[in-house]
Amino acid sequence: MLTAMDVSGRDTLYPGGPKLAPGTNYVAVCKGAPNYIIDICETFIDESGNVGPLTASDKANIMKIVDDYSSQALRVLAIAINPMQSFPFDPQDEDVSTETKFQHCRKELQLVGLVASIDPERDGVKESVQEARGASIRVVMITGDYLKTAVAIAKNITILNDDEGEDAACDCAKLRPGG
Repeated sequence: MLTAMDVSGRDTLYPGGPKLAPGTNYVAVCKGAPNYIIDICETFIDESGNVGPLTASDKANIMKIVDDYSSQALRVLAIAINPMQSFPFDPQDEDVSTETKFQHCRKELQLVGLVASIDPERDGVKESVQEARGASIRVVMITGDYLKTAVAIAKNITILNDDEGEDAACDCAKLRPGG
């Protein structure tokens, strides 16, 4: 998901937040799956608000944190920004597709951080899974979650047993032809 906002006249992204470079009038905020967002980030904003390069080693370390959170059944999003003096397209031009706008705004992303949240399973789900298994019904879960999050949730509701690992689950990319 991408949102663009006007920050004209501001020195910081928000009060007490990271400094904006002089001349920054717009900021594109991009949030989504960490494995995709982190991959396209070139820099990151540190705790002091300074921008630094995001190396392959940094990305691997961040993904370890994502994996740790995900293994606890937390849903993790990465948040990144692209400060801009002007939009790389005419925002009034209705012929510019949403995809084109997205492609332009997601360049030169700066990783801001991660957000982790939990969406607890609903009452009765675990019992329903056990009841279905007792009736020899194979229960499967289809989700858009990150694989480690999906595995942790599946274990919480007994779709997967504690001794089953990620190999008992698959990412939807494996189901696509050529995926």
